[in-house]
Amino acid sequence: MGSVKRAATVVAMICGAATYAVAATTNTIPLPRPSPFKTVAPRLVSPGPVSPGPVNAGPVNPARVNPSPASNADIQRALVDRVSAYLSNMQTLVGDFVQIGPDGKRSEGQFYLQKPGKVRFTYNPPNPIDVIADGQTVVVRDRVLATQSPYPLSQTPLRFLLSNHLDLSKDSNLVSVSADDSLVTLVIEERQLLIGTNRLRLTFSAKDFQLRQWTVTDPQGFDTTVLVSNLDTTKKLDPNMFKITYDRNMQ
Repeated sequence: MGSVKRAATVVAMICGAATYAVAATTNTIPLPRPSPFKTVAPRLVSPGPVSPGPVNAGPVNPARVNPSPASNADIQRALVDRVSAYLSNMQTLVGDFVQIGPDGKRSEGQFYLQKPGKVRFTYNPPNPIDVIADGQTVVVRDRVLATQSPYPLSQTPLRFLLSNHLDLSKDSNLVSVSADDSLVTLVIEERQLLIGTNRLRLTFSAKDFQLRQWTVTDPQGFDTTVLVSNLDTTKKLDPNMFKITYDRNMQ
């Protein structure tokens, strides 16, 4: 039963499925609070009077003219473009993760991402779960029971992290953009006829736009959050770690 519950929490993380089962360990940490849903203007040159100069001195030097404050729409678009560029330019990513279930319990492990479409989440013992995507399919695998459940990659939030070229303003239903001094948060809403509405909240560092965490909210309103750390974009990855096998002697 414990393995089934652990797998259900993983399914919620990758698919937004309507489940809120417990995770592997009994340790709890508070759910991370999202940044306030507000947009702040970037630091601009302080407006001030422009010296008119001598009469008939010729055209004004544009470098001496202070820019007009950007509109909220312009600021939001700039943030979305920065996030889209970061995700598109990232070809490999390795790091640690902490997955927090709706009840605050957590599992930890390592993840390995290689574009296009490949990722592996390996959970630390005693959790026997691996999540593997090979470019088309995502499987939730139980290493102890030698069982796995497949899902189409195109129907999971992971596709936003694994796409080679991504423009979030065009390729997703972006419903909110927010920022403060430390975090930039984008909220994507996905509506599926048979399942309902899922939300994906992506959070990035405001300093370098590196990925910090994501949260999947299922149609019942339950959150599963994944925090990432110790990120490395330089490691070369073995393609075999993304291979999905379909027999009982799975490696």
